[in-house]
Amino acid sequence: MAFLRAYRFPLILLAAIALGSVIGFILGPKSAVLKPLGDIFLNLMFVIVVPLVFVTISSSIANMSSLKRLGKIVGWMLLIFVVTGIISSLLTLGAVKMFNPAEGVNITLEEPEGQEEITLGEQLVQTVTAPDFRDLLSKERMLALILMAALFGIAVSQAGEKGEMVARGLSSLSEVLIKLVGIILWYAPVGLGAYFAALVGEFGPQLVGSYARAVAVYYPVALLYFAVFFTLYAFLAGGGRGVRRFWSAIPSPAVTALATGSSVATIPTNLTAAAKLGVKKDVRDVVIPLGATIHMDGSCISAILKISFLFGLFNIPFEGIDTYLTAILIAVLSGVVMSGVTGGGFIGEMLIVTMYGFPAEALPILAVIGTLVDPPATMVNASGDTVASMLVSRFTEGKDWMKNAWKEKA
Repeated sequence: MAFLRAYRFPLILLAAIALGSVIGFILGPKSAVLKPLGDIFLNLMFVIVVPLVFVTISSSIANMSSLKRLGKIVGWMLLIFVVTGIISSLLTLGAVKMFNPAEGVNITLEEPEGQEEITLGEQLVQTVTAPDFRDLLSKERMLALILMAALFGIAVSQAGEKGEMVARGLSSLSEVLIKLVGIILWYAPVGLGAYFAALVGEFGPQLVGSYARAVAVYYPVALLYFAVFFTLYAFLAGGGRGVRRFWSAIPSPAVTALATGSSVATIPTNLTAAAKLGVKKDVRDVVIPLGATIHMDGSCISAILKISFLFGLFNIPFEGIDTYLTAILIAVLSGVVMSGVTGGGFIGEMLIVTMYGFPAEALPILAVIGTLVDPPATMVNASGDTVASMLVSRFTEGKDWMKNAWKEKA
């Protein structure tokens, strides 16, 4: 009974997704008629996420006692993002060496559609800045929004007494927005069930086609990383207590990420989960939004899979230290660095093609794989932000951070 009370909402979400999947398999492409119900939920989440991110980040920084603490939080956060990206890449490297994802696959190469040429420098400018204030208020400009929120929070903090009222107002508004998220989530079972029905109806046939083996490799690896390594990270962050509380808090954001395929849409539920874990406000309000943009362990796993798949498709042996190190470098760049750049997924795929000398016709193949593995990849990406906030708390607060947080709650 206690289990049902603790996991009631995630179980409802899972039941809705399972029902949607069955409907999608039965109706096939006709299930697209349900997609608007899913789009309504996604739109609601995307609308709330922009003000939520701006307010939570600026509020946390404005209320920090020292900006030195902000530097400490960001420093540990970036280190953790890179290390977990390397670990997920190494795990996948071992998996694809055991099970070649392209074995027996025969795919006809097609010319990719024309892509607009844009330099990396231009991409970076578009990612960290916006040409107009109205352009800043978009989920497509998330890094620029986060940067401006941080600068605004610093300005409020430096304003001294005159900024105190603004800081209090931001803190209150943050609480109101969290309550609004709770209201929107009441619609989640309907929205996620409908969205998954449309997704399975559209891509179901490809799951049993040429890409089945790649999917069959990715899904178990992603689930293994999620179950085993996130448990290990939670243990490092808070011992046995950390593991128990992580698994009590993570189902809702994990299921939300799995169904929506969006780390950004999962920010609200991730913030709630981190708060439930006892992660301090200034830590969770910095790590969770930034993690949704630049922390992608699931994408690191995907990058290694894509590289191995192309090697097998072109009958090239996937072996050698240089090949492995290059693969890990590309995976980390794709999952931690490029993921924050507009069109970062495409840039990561271009890196794979150009650094190994594959023909441009390979790009559509990588795009299809990316689409098919997106649900579990996003689940790993988003859930990794929550466990990363726990690790950041461990290194900034000390080993008793969780015990102290629960004492404060009591």
